[in-house]
Amino acid sequence: MPARKITIDGAPWSVMPSGYITSYERDEFGLIFVREGDGKRETRVTRYSPQGSRSREQSFRELTDDQLRDLFRQSQPSFTSPEAGYTR
Repeated sequence: MPARKITIDGAPWSVMPSGYITSYERDEFGLIFVREGDGKRETRVTRYSPQGSRSREQSFRELTDDQLRDLFRQSQPSFTSPEAGYTR
């Protein structure tokens, strides 16, 4: 699934489903937000429960840009998340 592009606080971000499966695989999906600039890459991760479709791809398409911005504000840095490679 292609990433979506949105602007958050004036900065461009790419957003895509993480593909990480939790024990709540039908009720909860992960999203990864990525921003690249000035030779640096920032990655943030969040999870959401779809309100409509239970398909990961369809539910991602159904999210509005405002909903994505709200999810971004709930996201956490990548180093705290298994979707982005965190291990104990």
